Amino acid sequence: MNLTSRLPRIRRAILFSLVTASTTGAVLVLGTILAAEGFSILELGILALFGLLFAWITTAFWTSCAGFVLHLIGRHGHRLCSGDGPMKAAAQADQPASRTALVMPVYNEDPERVLAGLQATLQSLLQCSAEGRFDLFILSDSTDPEVWLAEELAWSRLNREFAGKLPVYYRHRPKNLARKSGNIADFCESWGYLYDYMIVLDADSIMSGQCLVQLVRRMDANPQVGLIQVPPVPVLRESLFARSQQFAASVFGPIFATGLSFWFEGGSNYWGHNAIIRLAPFMAHCGLPNLPGREPFGGEILSHDFVEAALLRRAGWEVWLADDLSGSFEEPPPTLIDHAKRDRRWCQGNLQHLRIVFAEGLKPLSRLHLGMGIMSYLSSVFWFLLLLLSGLEAWRQGQIEHSYFIDGNLFPNWPVSYAFEATTLLAITLSILYLPKLLGYLALFLDRRRLLAHGGALKAGLSLLLESLTSILLAPILMLFQMSFVVSILAGRSVRWAAQQRDDGETSWAEATAAHFGHCAVALVAGWLSFTYVPEFFFWLTPVLLGPALSIPLSRFTSRVDVGQRLLRWGIFLTPCETDPPRVLQDLTRRLAKSAAEDHGGTAKGALFERAIADPFVNALHLTLLKGERRSRSERLRLDALIARLQEQGPASLSKEEKRDLLSDSKSMTSLHALAWRAIEEGPAVLGPGTFTQTA
Repeated sequence: MNLTSRLPRIRRAILFSLVTASTTGAVLVLGTILAAEGFSILELGILALFGLLFAWITTAFWTSCAGFVLHLIGRHGHRLCSGDGPMKAAAQADQPASRTALVMPVYNEDPERVLAGLQATLQSLLQCSAEGRFDLFILSDSTDPEVWLAEELAWSRLNREFAGKLPVYYRHRPKNLARKSGNIADFCESWGYLYDYMIVLDADSIMSGQCLVQLVRRMDANPQVGLIQVPPVPVLRESLFARSQQFAASVFGPIFATGLSFWFEGGSNYWGHNAIIRLAPFMAHCGLPNLPGREPFGGEILSHDFVEAALLRRAGWEVWLADDLSGSFEEPPPTLIDHAKRDRRWCQGNLQHLRIVFAEGLKPLSRLHLGMGIMSYLSSVFWFLLLLLSGLEAWRQGQIEHSYFIDGNLFPNWPVSYAFEATTLLAITLSILYLPKLLGYLALFLDRRRLLAHGGALKAGLSLLLESLTSILLAPILMLFQMSFVVSILAGRSVRWAAQQRDDGETSWAEATAAHFGHCAVALVAGWLSFTYVPEFFFWLTPVLLGPALSIPLSRFTSRVDVGQRLLRWGIFLTPCETDPPRVLQDLTRRLAKSAAEDHGGTAKGALFERAIADPFVNALHLTLLKGERRSRSERLRLDALIARLQEQGPASLSKEEKRDLLSDSKSMTSLHALAWRAIEEGPAVLGPGTFTQTA
């Protein structure tokens, strides 16, 4: 094995050594402080938790440091691939054109937002000289009948816009089996054999044509690579919370992604979207089983992306993080509460990995990725326990009186002060937590255009300070959220997988109070107990308690769009996607504005079910896309009863599930269309509640 092929292992050994040495040094300093009068059980617990958490934050610290150094010397994005030299950016000239499927799974999302994003992405792709063939698949698992029908109309418009330029397909599954992973698996079983690669998009994903083309070229040039993930950049949200997140991702994200790519190379991870996947090995090795037992730990695997990357690695395929590629975007949650709702789903999915991390044959790096995903949520529990044990130990120490004279000793036993060591350890811990932010800011000075795009040195610095203050206040709230999620999951309560909030919706006072009342109560009780019984500890605890104590107004204030827009005008939290947005984002913004000002065939009126019955075009479109299914006699009788009730009482008498059942049956929709036209004398119209009753 030559030096080049050993470099990845050497790099990871260096990372392990750095984390181990840093953690050992910090634990020794803390151990010296705690061992002044012998270790108590509480102190041993504090030492163990501190060591675990220090190793956790130190890993992120050294990752950011590596990324900063690589940006400093201009070497980011240039990694070694399998020891065979630099990862090739383009295939050989005589290589046949590859076939790529753009795959968009949707589940009760806003069809107009999905349509605008796909239009912008496809338009950008057509503007590139794309070798090979790109086809788009919209894979719907939507259960809301209005959303389902709006998706079909949106697909129809999309198909007409790109007719003769790029094929666009739409498929709706009657049942949301295995959620997103089941949706992708159904695509692979039905059409996967027709394509070399698939690029998985999320409902809020935007990717430039240049990024898509570069991904395909890299896959063509590197046949040992099974998956390439592009870090998605959060964009387009305007609330204070979201703009703070967007700024942080834009400034700190690049050096962290470069560090991850440097340490892990071909053993990187998959984040579920904005990635290209080689279909043959994915279909051969990435089938996901149901975990034994009941939810939340059993059943369908929720966080499928980590597992699929691990299965590809187990089969010998490489997984890469393309930290040097731009043109990959997503939209962040607009509010703290929306962020927490998404986190709740991710928490259950990641904790499921406790059942998978020791699976047979997985690579050590894959186990590490799974373990890091688990730790990202368990760390909140450990931080809480560390604070709790530290408070109890401070109270215990306050009850002990120091003995200045010990039998047999002629001289007083003076207490030893470890104030310097404690202060030094605190300063080191805070530096490890916040130095990556400073490194991200300093990295801006390596590229004058990036610096100016973030508002210049002064405004970017002010944004950094404000983002740091915001994160200090919000981090303890997120800790309490995540701790409650972990406790809820351990108690056996599973999560309902619903569509995410994509738009800038502000948090009401009632919603903020309901979500954060418990956080506020915990902070006030903990503050009172500390101030009353351990006043020395209260000073150190104040920064942690301040955020939860103010969580209700903080959640409300950070959700406000007008505050975010005002900061934008002042040049605070600026990102390149705001100061000089790429063409694909400009196109998306224009299309969203146009869509908001128009009524696309009545989709905004919530009457598409009636239109699917009465309007010949909507009815024919729906029947064309509908899969024919044989019905049992009992099922046919039930559907006929629904039709009769619809005739007598109107559409309002049917539930969403009953409307979906009728929409799923071509015979019922054909019969309803004939009945509607019999009742309408002057041409097609949207059905009202009394239309069928009048006919009867």
